Amino acid sequence: MKLIQRWLGLFTLTLLVSTTAVTAQTAIDIAVLLPDSTSSARWEHDDRRFLTAAFEAANVTYSIVNAEGDRQTQIAQAEQAITNGARVLLFVNLDGGSGAAIIAKAHEAGVLVIDYDRLTTQGEGADYYVSFDSVEVGRLIGEGLIAAVETAQPTGTISAVPKIAILNGSPTDNNARLLAEGYHAVLRPLFEAGTWELAAEQDVPDWDNQQALIIFEQMQTNNPDIDAAIAANDGLAQAMIAARMNAGLPFIPLTGQDATVGGIQNVLAGRQSLTVYKPIEVVAEAAAALAVALVRGDNPNSLINGTTMVGTSEIPSVLLHVITVTSDNVAATVIADGFRTWAEVCVGEFVPFCPAEARPNG
Repeated sequence: MKLIQRWLGLFTLTLLVSTTAVTAQTAIDIAVLLPDSTSSARWEHDDRRFLTAAFEAANVTYSIVNAEGDRQTQIAQAEQAITNGARVLLFVNLDGGSGAAIIAKAHEAGVLVIDYDRLTTQGEGADYYVSFDSVEVGRLIGEGLIAAVETAQPTGTISAVPKIAILNGSPTDNNARLLAEGYHAVLRPLFEAGTWELAAEQDVPDWDNQQALIIFEQMQTNNPDIDAAIAANDGLAQAMIAARMNAGLPFIPLTGQDATVGGIQNVLAGRQSLTVYKPIEVVAEAAAALAVALVRGDNPNSLINGTTMVGTSEIPSVLLHVITVTSDNVAATVIADGFRTWAEVCVGEFVPFCPAEARPNG
């Protein structure tokens, strides 16, 4: 009923759309709240640019701000967006509690809310959810690690019963829980059968890469014979790689996700076995299309392809598919899509790992 009421309220609003796109929070139709710039390079490098392009193509007014990991800052940004007349709030929560507070404030003001990438599981829930299927991402991470271990075992560099370390994402991020659900579903049978051994597992608060480095260094101290590892994203994978290098240890089968520039470089260099490519341009365009439809009073049903449960409520959702990237298909995936370029990947120490034709002056 509350969603219908908010819809009726939305239809009474003027549908005049300004021709001026703004990036400061002034006189806006759509407000985007990004979480930080440190947990993953994607937020500022990818999401911002693709959302900006989509909003400008649609000729709507918008703002995009970043809370830099501060929950109170994000709440204040939401309040400012509401004050500035935002009709749709599209945001990535920093945790369930602050996310629920933002949604409650928006709903009180008659503003529609889209959970972007991360689902807010506390409170009444957002009106819409646009993301990738995080359980599928986790499943691909798990399957990719199995394939990497099976490839490495004949070389004799891995124990007959591989010892696995896992760095999960932030315990306050529902996506981290879903990722873990996906890779544990794949790996649990191996652990239960004794075919593989879970040597260590720990969450990384706030996806903090520096904390991940410290955590994994301790894991290595306690388990010097770790054979392979799961990192819940490319930033955590980089921390694990740094820990191995600092200790003078060889690289091991290792996962990641987000297909960051650093992640692709590590995959090409053999430091990381795979990354899961989530086409950020696709999810940004899907979220922008939904936000624009809501601002214009268009029926968004044609954009919805599923639902997601929050408590006992079903949130209309747009759920998108993902792709595993290894050194064998970098060119056919992230490069072919234009998500990454050889120019940004093939720099410094990584030049020798790139195809000859992609190297500078090559």
